[in-house]
Amino acid sequence: MAFIKINKENFYHNLNQIALKTGSKEKIAIVLKDNAYGHGLILMAKLASEFGIKHAVVRKTDEAEQIEALFETILVLGDTVMNHEKFSYTINTLEDIVQAQKGAKVELKVDTGMHRNGIALDEVDEALTQIKEHGLNLVGVMTHFRSSDVLSSELFWQQKNFEEAKDKIERAGYKDIRIHSHNSAAILRSKHFTEDVVRVGIAAYGYNELDGTFDKVPLKPVLSLYAKRVSTRILNEGERVGYGGDFTASEKMSVSTYDLGYGDGWSRADVQHPFVIAEKLPILGRVSMDFIALASDKEEVCVMNDAQDAAKQLGTISYEVMTALHKDIQRTLL
Repeated sequence: MAFIKINKENFYHNLNQIALKTGSKEKIAIVLKDNAYGHGLILMAKLASEFGIKHAVVRKTDEAEQIEALFETILVLGDTVMNHEKFSYTINTLEDIVQAQKGAKVELKVDTGMHRNGIALDEVDEALTQIKEHGLNLVGVMTHFRSSDVLSSELFWQQKNFEEAKDKIERAGYKDIRIHSHNSAAILRSKHFTEDVVRVGIAAYGYNELDGTFDKVPLKPVLSLYAKRVSTRILNEGERVGYGGDFTASEKMSVSTYDLGYGDGWSRADVQHPFVIAEKLPILGRVSMDFIALASDKEEVCVMNDAQDAAKQLGTISYEVMTALHKDIQRTLL
C-alpha cells in the first residue's frame, strides 16, 4: 500500500506561528477530528502533546478516548453528551441538553450566522435555563465563523452577535467559562487575540486558506503521500493503458504501476485532465481502485507534498484531499 510521511519540523513550525498569534502555545486547542485531517490521530496527538499543547478538539467520543492521556481537556464536537472528568461536549441544540447525562461538562455553541449548528441567539436564555435545570456543568461558549477566510463584513457581524451571546451568559451569572470563536482563518488574520483558546485545524497542518488581501503567515505542509512500484512493462507505440485504454503511448516507453488508487482515498479525477504528481509526472489513463500508472521505473514516487496544489488540480479543497486518505495507509515520521 502507499504510505504517508509526516514532517514533525513543519508541524512544529506551524504551531509556533499560531503561538505567535495567540501569545502562548497554551492557548492552542489542536483540532484532531477525522483522523487529524488525514494525518493520523494518534501520531499527531502525540506530537502536539510533546510540543506542549494541552487542549484538543475531536468529533466523536471514541477519538477522545484514544488520546485521553495526552491532553488536559478534550472538546467533543458532535456526540452524545456524557459525564466525563476530562471531556466536554458541544451543545448544538436544545435537544442535546435534554438528552445529556447529568453533571456532564458542556460548551454552548451559539449560531451567530453560520446557520449550520448551534443555539440561535434568541434561544440562548432558554438554553442557559435548561442547562441549569438538567444539572449540566457549563464550561465554555463558542461559535464558528463562516467567512473568516475572505475580506468582508461578515466576520465582524458574527463577532458582534457573539458579543451579544456572551452578554447573555454573563447576565445569567456564569463566570470562569472559556471563550473561543477563532478557527484557523480567523487567527491567521487576527492582530489582537484575547480569547481563551483558538481551535486550530488546517493551519496546524500547513495550509493558509486566506485570500491574497491578508498578510501571509508562512506555513509548511506536514503530509506527503508516496506510492511504491508494483510492476513495470515496456509499451510500444500505439499500445494503451488501463481501463478504457484512455492513454495511448505515442512512442516506445517504460510504464510502471504504483500501489495507490481510489480505494486508498485518492481521487479518480478526470482522465481528460491528468493529475500531475509532485515529481512532475502525469498519471497515465484512469486511476484504478488500487493502482495508478506512471512513465517511471522508480521504486517509489512522491504523489503529493502540498494538498493545496493537489486540490487545485482536482477541483476541490485541501481538506477533502487529506481527509479522504484511508486511515490504514501507513503514516511515519520523516
